Amino acid sequence: MAGTGLSWPRHRADTVSSTPTPDSSHDAAQDPRATQRLAALACYDVLDTPREASFDELAELAADLCDAPIAAVNLITGNRQFFKAEVGLGVRETPLDSSFCIHALQEDDFLLVPDATQDARFACNPLVTGEPRLRFYAGALLKTAEGVPIGTLCVLDYQPRSLTALQQKSLRVLARQVMAQLDLHREILERDRRYDELTRTRNEAVDSVARFRNMADHAPVMLWVTDADGACTYLNQRWYEFTGQTPDKAVGLGWLTATHPEDSQRSSQIFLDANATRTPFRLEYRLRHADGSYHWAIDAALPRFGADGTFLGYIGSVIDIQDRRHAEEQLTRSEARYRTLFESIESGFCVVEVDLSGDLVDYRVVEANPAFFEQTGFPQAIVNQWLRKALPELEEHWYDVYGRVARTGEPMRFEQGSATLERWFDVFAFRTGDTSEGRVAILFNDISARRRAEEALQRLNETLEQQVVERTAERDQMWDTSPDLMLVSDFSGVFRRVNPAWTAMLGYAAAELIGRHVTEFVATDDHESTIDAYRAAAAGGRPTIVNRYRHKDGSIRWISWVSAPASDVTYATGRDLTAEREQALALAHTEEQLRQAQKMEAVGQLTGGIAHDFNNLLTGVIGSLDLLQRQMARGQTDKLARYATAATTSANRAAALTHRLLAFSRRQPLDPKAVNANRLVSGMEDLLRRTIGENIALEIVTAGGLWQSMCDPHQLESAVLNLVINGRDAMPDGGTLTIETCNAHIDLAYAARLGNVRPGQYVCVCVTDTGTGMTKDTIARAFEPFFTTKPIGQGTGLGLSMIYGFARQSEGYAKIYSEVGRGTTVKLYLPRFHGDADSMDDEQGGLSAAQGVVSGEVVLVIEDETVVRDLVVEVLQDLGYQTMEAADGPSGLKLLLSGARVDLLITDMGLPGLNGRQVVDAARVHRPTLKVLFMTGYAENATIANGFLEPGMQMITKPFAVDALILRVRDMIKG
Repeated sequence: MAGTGLSWPRHRADTVSSTPTPDSSHDAAQDPRATQRLAALACYDVLDTPREASFDELAELAADLCDAPIAAVNLITGNRQFFKAEVGLGVRETPLDSSFCIHALQEDDFLLVPDATQDARFACNPLVTGEPRLRFYAGALLKTAEGVPIGTLCVLDYQPRSLTALQQKSLRVLARQVMAQLDLHREILERDRRYDELTRTRNEAVDSVARFRNMADHAPVMLWVTDADGACTYLNQRWYEFTGQTPDKAVGLGWLTATHPEDSQRSSQIFLDANATRTPFRLEYRLRHADGSYHWAIDAALPRFGADGTFLGYIGSVIDIQDRRHAEEQLTRSEARYRTLFESIESGFCVVEVDLSGDLVDYRVVEANPAFFEQTGFPQAIVNQWLRKALPELEEHWYDVYGRVARTGEPMRFEQGSATLERWFDVFAFRTGDTSEGRVAILFNDISARRRAEEALQRLNETLEQQVVERTAERDQMWDTSPDLMLVSDFSGVFRRVNPAWTAMLGYAAAELIGRHVTEFVATDDHESTIDAYRAAAAGGRPTIVNRYRHKDGSIRWISWVSAPASDVTYATGRDLTAEREQALALAHTEEQLRQAQKMEAVGQLTGGIAHDFNNLLTGVIGSLDLLQRQMARGQTDKLARYATAATTSANRAAALTHRLLAFSRRQPLDPKAVNANRLVSGMEDLLRRTIGENIALEIVTAGGLWQSMCDPHQLESAVLNLVINGRDAMPDGGTLTIETCNAHIDLAYAARLGNVRPGQYVCVCVTDTGTGMTKDTIARAFEPFFTTKPIGQGTGLGLSMIYGFARQSEGYAKIYSEVGRGTTVKLYLPRFHGDADSMDDEQGGLSAAQGVVSGEVVLVIEDETVVRDLVVEVLQDLGYQTMEAADGPSGLKLLLSGARVDLLITDMGLPGLNGRQVVDAARVHRPTLKVLFMTGYAENATIANGFLEPGMQMITKPFAVDALILRVRDMIKG
């Protein structure tokens, strides 16, 4: 943040001295705490020093985190406060008489002043009552390791406010970081002082031989000095004690006689070469001990130069490293033992080389332990053989998994079976070595041999103590190497232990997590579910949860957790699902775009087809009516019936087209009831034989014990007729057409493969022809609206789409099986009806059934379309009924609630204000026995009779014949 530019009280403003000023005062002399503080400040030697970026950054971060205009690293002396870093102040020091921070030193670790005007300590402070009119202060104490407060990291504001718990915690953490920087500053000063002292000591040692030899003789290591020619002029007492040499035998080059004969020449040459080039050297050789044994030693030396740069020789030291060499040999033997253990472990282990260069991934085994061959059954000869050639029947998923590990470097743990090897394996695969090597290490166990697992468990019990030690080591190794997050937390959600995967996956070191609450790292929206999960674990449950963790870089990771309680802690394992979720979202987005494109294509095709067919049909209606008017105008009546018939025929064809469209869209009103498919198909036999002609044989095969189905019988008849006509057209040269019925059961697996189909019991109606058949592309599009393979003018392309819509709306489905040149089978699956079958008798009667009015029955007609309303009212009045009419739902309901006599209500479904069903529901509260005839030309699935039509309700579909309306009205009033 930029400075405010305000005027602050200054003590020695904008002055920096090169040496610390002793800040003492009368108060400091009397206050022991002030004395301790001044002594601590003197150790840091930081007063009046220039600004440093490390402190400035911490002050800026404090201001940003607390959203404050002012922040400072404030050090309190005896009579002033010095700002080592500041934001928004513009000065480096101010007197103590207006200091907030001097009061903070009286607190344990933090002072928070939400409103200084309301705090007696600061209400009269000139910085509060006058410019810059400070109102808010928060300071975290800067304490030494001994607990002595020396200042604060503070933030100030011109407005009264407070800090969140997180901001207070952040300010405390930053205060500790300031102290860390001050401690580092002190350590650097102390190091520099020690370095200066060491330099002086070294120079004094070189200049004073007597002092050097006195020191060297008491040194714990062997020391020596040579002259410029390389002759050894001095060896300390430790040399003689170690080697047993005497000075007269060791000086010059005599020291070489104490080296091992095999090392003497090499050591001499290295020494002489270094002496010639006057460069430092270091070598290892075996040195004879006074007892005659040889010990390995390190000899390291530096060249000596005089003040004028003259080469004076070398000074060196010899250190006995026999113990270290012994430890190295022990380590080598230990590694050999571990290698032996590795060779003998029961888990299979191998290293494979993965080839990613070709179109297909390939790999070969380059190293394997004996258990690998035992558990896989591979021969030894498989080593170094590319498996695609050596074992071509091996499943592809092995290549995919190891190729992914080699390519991404992400370890994988999985269980996988192999039909080729007739075994199942528990596998952990991880990349090893350099990326370019393409090597993957695989650790696995054969989990198919359950008997061997039991035997292994028995052996484990027999050698329990030893196995516990080994398994503990293995468990620790898995903890350290697992790619999944592992944690141990207490029941309140505080981390107690985490594995290294936290650093790899989320960027946090263990020290940054342990002792902190899990919600500090979980996205805010997931706090509640996370808290519920660890509470469930505390209650003894084994909760699973997916939540979002913040990476240290600020990004979000989706983690799937499995947890279980043990004693007073919870153990949990988390797997990173971020990539999977991102892929799923991308796939869903792509699929949605594809569906939208398909919808738009279908809409275009649908509207184009509707426009084409309706234009043809409307031409027939309009043209016939136009000719009829012309004939009537001329007084000619001989052709009126012909034109009226033509118009009626075109209108009926248009009605049939709308029914097919509604069936395709699954919006046609249905009247489902229990249907005996055998009786329905057999009853259509005469009609079907007349339809297909004499050159096609018709076979009807009905199943015994056929279940009742639940569907609209009229729509089922239409569907069967359409399928028969399609079969006939597919056999222009004749053939056989077969209609079959049977019971069918769809299980869960088959329903899942079909999609959007419920498992259960169905009645199947199957129509098979021996015609031309369909290609796969044609089958895929057969149910699309207006798709047809027939010549132009011979088919609308709505037949199969109507059948499919009818089946789906009836909670069944349709399926096509076909082969080119052999024929086609279409199967309709309709849900089984478990109740009592209703009568299937056809409706009887006709206009003659419409007997006269008995006692002045009244019919209320509610219809917003004037032409339709007038037509219905006129028909009713011609029959002798009294009528009332309304143009919208509210008007009709008002008549129904008026108390007037209403024997039958005829209402449209879609009405302004209130729809037909809402009017009926409201009216039946007062007229529970009211008879209702719904008129509809479009309805959602809710209008299907099951559940929608209650007793005393019927439905008639627009457009309807006048005769059909008369029959329905008469039957309902009589019934």
